[in-house]
Amino acid sequence: MFNKLFTAIKKYKKDNPKEFWLLVIILVVGAFLRLYRIPEYMTFLGDEGRDVIIVRRLITELDLILVGPGTSIGNMYLGPLYYYMMAPALALAGLSPVGPAIQIALLGVLTIWFVWFVANQWFGKTAAFVAAFLYTISPTVIHYARSSWNPNIMPFFALLLIWSVWKFWIEKQWKWLIVTGVSMAFIMQSHYLGLILFPLIGLFWLLSYRGVVNKVKEKRLVIRYSLFSGAIFTALMSPLVIFDARHGWRNFAAIKKFFLERQTTVSARPWTSLPKLWPNFVQINTSLLAANQEKVGLYVSAAFVVLIIWLLRTQWSKFSSKTRSAYYLLIVWIGLALVGFGIYKQHIYDHYYGFIFPALFIFLGGLLQYTLEKADKAGKNILLAGLALLVFVNLQNNALLFEPNRQYPRSLAVAEKIKEEAKGNPFNLAVIAERNYEDGYQYHLERWKLDVRDIDSQLLDETVTDQLFVICELVDREKCDPVHSPKAEVVNFGWTRTSEEWEVGGTMLYKLVHVERK
Repeated sequence: MFNKLFTAIKKYKKDNPKEFWLLVIILVVGAFLRLYRIPEYMTFLGDEGRDVIIVRRLITELDLILVGPGTSIGNMYLGPLYYYMMAPALALAGLSPVGPAIQIALLGVLTIWFVWFVANQWFGKTAAFVAAFLYTISPTVIHYARSSWNPNIMPFFALLLIWSVWKFWIEKQWKWLIVTGVSMAFIMQSHYLGLILFPLIGLFWLLSYRGVVNKVKEKRLVIRYSLFSGAIFTALMSPLVIFDARHGWRNFAAIKKFFLERQTTVSARPWTSLPKLWPNFVQINTSLLAANQEKVGLYVSAAFVVLIIWLLRTQWSKFSSKTRSAYYLLIVWIGLALVGFGIYKQHIYDHYYGFIFPALFIFLGGLLQYTLEKADKAGKNILLAGLALLVFVNLQNNALLFEPNRQYPRSLAVAEKIKEEAKGNPFNLAVIAERNYEDGYQYHLERWKLDVRDIDSQLLDETVTDQLFVICELVDREKCDPVHSPKAEVVNFGWTRTSEEWEVGGTMLYKLVHVERK
């Protein structure tokens, strides 16, 4: 396989030297934007700490994982596939959380190449380089490509799934159905919004099956590989099923309630999404293509619509069958996403778009290539000016131009201070913050095999120690007040006083000890 890959790379370099080096430059830029000072820019809060705690136990204690992280809404759990994907990177990094973050960054660089490859196969060279370069410099895409978090694998596996659909739908390569099953398992265990892609798979499977229904041999191949695909998907999802069976199917009940009963979260009527299609389309373009600049996002969305209407009305019949099929697949992909977001009644965060990250860039690349070929000089200048504007706003808002969050170095520094002050004795831990909890700090403490204990309200005598370290991340220091904090860890510790306090990396650290209640 690797020999074939290297042979293909050498051939491409020989046949297209300028394009080869241009692609190399784009990939190098993409790697730089994702890897530069990654320990300082990566997100490392409670969720990330929880993940590496679980995976470290898998590596060091062979503690098998049957369930993945919980969702923020709906009390549901994902599968553990991402945890197993993290394990080699964490082990190779000597259990440093930076390892899985680098893994995600490298997967992000691979996704850049994949965007280029798919756009090149579908539309041509100009589309490929436009799509790949815009994907390379998008601040939102970069942000989610340099931290270890389960939704961050979605762009790659979503594009892999779409490419596998293309291979079995258009090229009749039925073995790619297996790739479809594998990709869908990774997507489903990344975020449950991946369910939106099931109708897409079903639609194009039916189209493919109808195309061979009168061909007995081809029909058998479709059924055989579909069964293989389903079996692999089931196998990859089985740990979650086993966990759920052991716990009274609570996760299944939560999923059912979330999608079928909680009308405050998801609407069961797809047509209710119609009024939201345009606002959601603008919001997605603003996030991914316009670096969260609202006016630019509105202009891009309007340009999208104008170009699509022009192509459909005047150019559709001139397209090759391959080009029409590519646009059809992209329109279904993006259209289903818009309907899905439309029936979802909660706030939509940027990482929810993970399964369509590549779609808009490839679509825009294809539209621009064809339009540039057909437009007059004035039209070309307008399009190039618009493209230059996108490049400018994306580069202007690149995170490397701003100070890093330093979440990982700060968590490490605070943990080292706790280690020093605990003096080898058992201790409890609490975090006072707006959107964080203990696991980001606790990972380091557990990794160093310190005796940090979680307080169990049912076993206070066994789990409460003589010292409680409280980390306060609030900007307003007066609001810290660790002695009177309503945090469960502080309340369960009992009556306290502040023994000592320190400022570590801009974060306040307090040591609390018991006092006798009068």
